[in-house]
Amino acid sequence: MKSKVEIRKMLPGHWQEVSEIYKEGIETGMATFEKEIPTWETWDLNHLKKCRLIALMNHKMVGWAALSLVSSRCVYGGVGEVSVYVAHKFKGNNVAKELLEKLIQESEKNGLWTVQSGVFTENIASIKLHAKLGFRKIGYREKIGKLDGVWKDNVLFERRSKLIGIN
Repeated sequence: MKSKVEIRKMLPGHWQEVSEIYKEGIETGMATFEKEIPTWETWDLNHLKKCRLIALMNHKMVGWAALSLVSSRCVYGGVGEVSVYVAHKFKGNNVAKELLEKLIQESEKNGLWTVQSGVFTENIASIKLHAKLGFRKIGYREKIGKLDGVWKDNVLFERRSKLIGIN
């Protein structure tokens, strides 16, 4: 029997564990163009304070999710970009699904009408998860950037709220 996933608000004191999970994601080469873990201060500045979550299983942090603004322009104030990371040894336990579902709920509670994601094409599990949770594919960016000298393609997804904004 799989352990139950418990979702909680991320606090600054969680940063060490969050950054370790983030490091695992960086090392896969399938999650981000980032190569280094930022400091807490840098990460904190770049993510919305109201939509930050951690996932626990048996009181151990196994994943995290957060939203960042897509633009500083006020017209995009209700649009957030999704980050979801799960510790490698806990993949396949619905952690990402639980985090993303809760992140969607939190985004709507906080007035965001759209959440979006850019997913590397080889990250099939993430692509399937986004589709399962009501995200629609809105585009494809070919060779959008290089990671370790290799051009990466990106699939763009968005999920419009049925509760917030114009539907």
